[in-house]
Amino acid sequence: MAGGRWGPLLTALLAARVAVAEEAGPAQAALPEERSWVRPMTASNWTLVMEGEWMLKFYAPWCPSCQQTDSEWETFARNGETLQISVGKVDVIQEPGLSGRFFVTTLPAFFHAKDGVFRRYRGPGIYEDLQNYILEKKWQSVEPLTGWKSPASLTMSGMAGLFSISGKIWHLHNYFTVTLGIPAWCSYVFFIMATLIFGLLMGLVLVIISECFYVPLPRHLSERTEQTRRSEEAHKAEQLQDAEEEKDDSNEEENKDSLVDDEEEKEDLGDEDEAEEDEEEDSAAARVDEERNDAQDQGPLREVQEDGEPEPEEDTPVQPSPADTEVAEDTLRQRKSQHADKGP
Repeated sequence: MAGGRWGPLLTALLAARVAVAEEAGPAQAALPEERSWVRPMTASNWTLVMEGEWMLKFYAPWCPSCQQTDSEWETFARNGETLQISVGKVDVIQEPGLSGRFFVTTLPAFFHAKDGVFRRYRGPGIYEDLQNYILEKKWQSVEPLTGWKSPASLTMSGMAGLFSISGKIWHLHNYFTVTLGIPAWCSYVFFIMATLIFGLLMGLVLVIISECFYVPLPRHLSERTEQTRRSEEAHKAEQLQDAEEEKDDSNEEENKDSLVDDEEEKEDLGDEDEAEEDEEEDSAAARVDEERNDAQDQGPLREVQEDGEPEPEEDTPVQPSPADTEVAEDTLRQRKSQHADKGP
């Protein structure tokens, strides 16, 4: 009897408890996750880092090193209010333009920003090191990114545009090959053809722009320019002709000087020959005179010898014959005649 009384009551209590548990389950599941203190940075809000002090982390979801530093980076961001610093992160897959603006080539990459001045943090992504980097102001000993390397410069803005285009091309390639199932070589051919067509269109646009902004000169000005051009060409031709004439004149003068020098050398040689001939003539005349004197001296000796005993043949001197004297005189006359011919 007692069991019959308490049975329905127990059943009702159990049913109510089950209903409460079922209602509490979805409510607990719908509770929001723990709030992240790291602020995601995109191409639309990255200019916030130009004011105040910031620390940025560039990561990729597939990067194991980036995943190892997630908890440390979250702890560093949670203490950002104490350190008076803002902490952000950039997904390079979703934001390729920002990775190009900061020229990120390795992951993870950390940057420190102070009032628009950026520095690269190359230490480990551990909370203690990050905290000491801010508290001890170690960033002051790091060379800042200035000039064209600064993310806010015009050069890095162009780099951001190139990285954005490359990211869109990569997403489009994945859409062709993964989603649509098109072979990779077909995707490459498509991009090659698109590049050629885009280049031709850009060239056509540049030609049209140049034609629109090109202002032709008036006719009288164009005629004047043509006349001035012709006069300049004629002047240049005259200058060349004058230079050639001067060159020819200088060559003629040099030839004349060389001829005069040759004639002077010939005259000097002629004078030397004349002197030698005169010496030869004098010597020949002296020999002839000596021979004549010897002949005259030997005349009386021959007469005495004819009267006395004959001397032996060995001691008798050779008497020059009249024929030899005539030959010597003839040679002297010929040399004088040759010298007379060379004189004029």
